[in-house]
Amino acid sequence: MSAVYTADVTVTGGREGHAVSSDKALDVNLSLPKEMGGPGTPGTTNPEQLFAAGYAACFESAVRFLAGQEKKKITASSVHARVGVGPRAAGGFELTISLEVSIDGVSRAEAEQLVRDAHHNLCPYSHATRGNLDVQIKLV
Repeated sequence: MSAVYTADVTVTGGREGHAVSSDKALDVNLSLPKEMGGPGTPGTTNPEQLFAAGYAACFESAVRFLAGQEKKKITASSVHARVGVGPRAAGGFELTISLEVSIDGVSRAEAEQLVRDAHHNLCPYSHATRGNLDVQIKLV
Protein backbone atom coordinates (compact mmCIF):
# COMPACT_ATOMS: atom_id res chain seq x y z
CA MET A 1 0.00 0.00 0.00
CA SER A 2 1.29 3.41 -0.92
CA ALA A 3 -0.12 6.03 1.47
CA VAL A 4 -1.87 8.97 -0.14
CA TYR A 5 -1.94 10.84 3.19
CA THR A 6 -0.24 10.21 6.51
CA ALA A 7 -1.46 11.75 9.76
CA ASP A 8 1.46 12.95 11.86
CA VAL A 9 0.60 13.31 15.56
CA THR A 10 2.80 13.40 18.65
CA VAL A 11 1.49 12.57 22.12
CA THR A 12 3.39 13.41 25.28
CA GLY A 13 2.18 12.20 28.65
CA GLY A 14 0.00 9.31 27.44
CA ARG A 15 -3.64 9.34 28.52
CA GLU A 16 -2.95 12.30 30.84
CA GLY A 17 -1.00 14.25 28.26
CA HIS A 18 -1.27 16.30 25.13
CA ALA A 19 -1.70 15.47 21.42
CA VAL A 20 -0.66 17.76 18.61
CA SER A 21 -0.52 17.18 14.86
CA SER A 22 2.42 18.36 12.80
CA ASP A 23 0.20 20.95 11.09
CA LYS A 24 -1.27 22.04 14.47
CA ALA A 25 -4.85 21.37 13.24
CA LEU A 26 -5.21 18.91 16.13
CA ASP A 27 -4.05 20.29 19.46
CA VAL A 28 -5.82 18.70 22.41
CA ASN A 29 -5.27 17.90 26.05
CA LEU A 30 -5.97 14.34 27.14
CA SER A 31 -7.25 12.96 30.41
CA LEU A 32 -8.33 9.59 31.70
CA PRO A 33 -12.16 9.36 31.97
CA LYS A 34 -13.65 9.22 35.46
CA GLU A 35 -15.05 5.77 34.62
CA MET A 36 -11.46 4.55 34.30
CA GLY A 37 -10.33 6.12 37.56
CA GLY A 38 -9.12 9.41 36.13
CA PRO A 39 -10.18 13.01 36.62
CA GLY A 40 -12.18 13.30 33.38
CA THR A 41 -10.99 16.88 33.18
CA PRO A 42 -13.49 19.14 31.37
CA GLY A 43 -12.29 20.37 27.97
CA THR A 44 -10.10 17.31 27.40
CA THR A 45 -10.54 14.23 25.25
CA ASN A 46 -9.28 10.66 25.24
CA PRO A 47 -8.14 8.05 22.70
CA GLU A 48 -11.56 6.38 22.56
CA GLN A 49 -13.30 9.65 21.64
CA LEU A 50 -10.68 10.36 18.99
CA PHE A 51 -11.04 6.85 17.55
CA ALA A 52 -14.85 7.13 17.57
CA ALA A 53 -14.69 10.47 15.73
CA GLY A 54 -12.27 9.09 13.15
CA TYR A 55 -14.25 5.92 12.50
CA ALA A 56 -17.59 7.77 12.28
CA ALA A 57 -16.22 10.41 9.88
CA CYS A 58 -14.53 7.84 7.68
CA PHE A 59 -17.53 5.50 7.62
CA GLU A 60 -19.99 8.27 6.71
CA SER A 61 -17.65 9.45 3.95
CA ALA A 62 -17.47 5.87 2.61
CA VAL A 63 -21.28 5.67 2.52
CA ARG A 64 -21.55 9.03 0.76
CA PHE A 65 -18.81 8.12 -1.73
CA LEU A 66 -20.54 4.85 -2.62
CA ALA A 67 -23.90 6.62 -3.00
CA GLY A 68 -22.29 9.10 -5.36
CA GLN A 69 -20.72 6.31 -7.40
CA GLU A 70 -24.15 4.71 -7.72
CA LYS A 71 -25.85 8.05 -8.54
CA LYS A 72 -27.98 7.85 -5.37
CA LYS A 73 -28.88 11.16 -3.73
CA ILE A 74 -28.42 11.13 0.05
CA THR A 75 -30.24 14.12 1.50
CA ALA A 76 -28.85 13.70 5.04
CA SER A 77 -26.72 11.20 6.90
CA SER A 78 -24.90 10.72 10.18
CA VAL A 79 -22.90 8.10 12.02
CA HIS A 80 -23.03 7.87 15.81
CA ALA A 81 -20.01 5.91 17.03
CA ARG A 82 -19.52 4.40 20.46
CA VAL A 83 -16.11 3.04 21.40
CA GLY A 84 -15.84 1.26 24.72
CA VAL A 85 -12.70 0.07 26.44
CA GLY A 86 -12.48 -2.64 29.06
CA PRO A 87 -10.41 -5.53 30.36
CA ARG A 88 -9.86 -8.65 28.26
CA ALA A 89 -10.32 -12.09 29.76
CA ALA A 90 -6.80 -12.95 28.52
CA GLY A 91 -5.33 -9.82 30.13
CA GLY A 92 -4.86 -6.28 28.96
CA PHE A 93 -7.66 -4.24 27.45
CA GLU A 94 -9.80 -4.31 24.32
CA LEU A 95 -12.26 -2.11 22.46
CA THR A 96 -15.91 -2.54 21.57
CA ILE A 97 -17.36 -0.53 18.72
CA SER A 98 -20.90 0.24 17.63
CA LEU A 99 -21.97 2.47 14.77
CA GLU A 100 -25.51 3.77 14.35
CA VAL A 101 -25.93 4.94 10.77
CA SER A 102 -28.71 7.22 9.55
CA ILE A 103 -29.23 7.76 5.82
CA ASP A 104 -32.04 9.82 4.30
CA GLY A 105 -32.97 10.13 0.62
CA VAL A 106 -32.68 6.47 -0.38
CA SER A 107 -34.82 3.41 0.31
CA ARG A 108 -34.15 1.21 3.33
CA ALA A 109 -32.80 -1.55 1.05
CA GLU A 110 -30.46 0.90 -0.69
CA ALA A 111 -29.27 2.26 2.67
CA GLU A 112 -28.61 -1.28 3.94
CA GLN A 113 -26.56 -2.04 0.83
CA LEU A 114 -24.57 1.18 1.16
CA VAL A 115 -23.76 0.38 4.80
CA ARG A 116 -22.81 -3.19 3.95
CA ASP A 117 -20.58 -2.11 1.06
CA ALA A 118 -18.96 0.67 3.10
CA HIS A 119 -18.15 -1.77 5.90
CA HIS A 120 -16.97 -4.69 3.77
CA ASN A 121 -15.37 -2.97 0.80
CA LEU A 122 -14.33 0.63 1.41
CA CYS A 123 -13.87 2.03 4.93
CA PRO A 124 -10.25 1.62 6.09
CA TYR A 125 -11.32 1.62 9.76
CA SER A 126 -13.59 -1.34 9.03
CA HIS A 127 -10.72 -3.09 7.26
CA ALA A 128 -8.40 -2.43 10.21
CA THR A 129 -10.83 -3.70 12.84
CA ARG A 130 -12.13 -6.75 10.95
CA GLY A 131 -11.10 -9.93 12.71
CA ASN A 132 -9.66 -7.95 15.62
CA LEU A 133 -12.68 -6.24 17.20
CA ASP A 134 -16.38 -6.82 17.37
CA VAL A 135 -17.96 -4.00 15.35
CA GLN A 136 -21.74 -3.71 15.55
CA ILE A 137 -23.42 -1.63 12.85
CA LYS A 138 -27.06 -0.67 12.99
CA LEU A 139 -29.01 1.28 10.40
CA VAL A 140 -31.42 3.59 12.23
